[in-house]
Amino acid sequence: MKKTINTSNAPAAIGPYSQAVEANGFLFISGQIPVNPETGKIVEGGITEQTEQVMNNIGAILKEAGYTFNDVVKSTCLLSDMSNFAEMNAVYGKYYPENPPARAAFAVKDLPLGVLIEIETIAAK
Repeated sequence: MKKTINTSNAPAAIGPYSQAVEANGFLFISGQIPVNPETGKIVEGGITEQTEQVMNNIGAILKEAGYTFNDVVKSTCLLSDMSNFAEMNAVYGKYYPENPPARAAFAVKDLPLGVLIEIETIAAK
């Protein structure tokens, strides 16, 4: 059974996709970018601030669906530049102090709205 997850505490989808979909005990969270859901704007600052906002957006979706960061099993981190990896990793690591999920991280040519980071997430119960 497939269930669409939506919360006003994370940015609304800007295309034909859902914030998240739950199916068969898995939660698939669409790539989150550093948009503040209250303002609809990209947060100011660099990779640290942008990663923090992305993780807050992921947390809001996890909570809406009844999951926590402890349930995350896989993340994919898309960076605009690999020189931002260490700073992104420092923020990301705060959310997974023990038993972190599997992860891939790589640089891409461009990200939506010119942001520095996008992270997609899979959680399981």
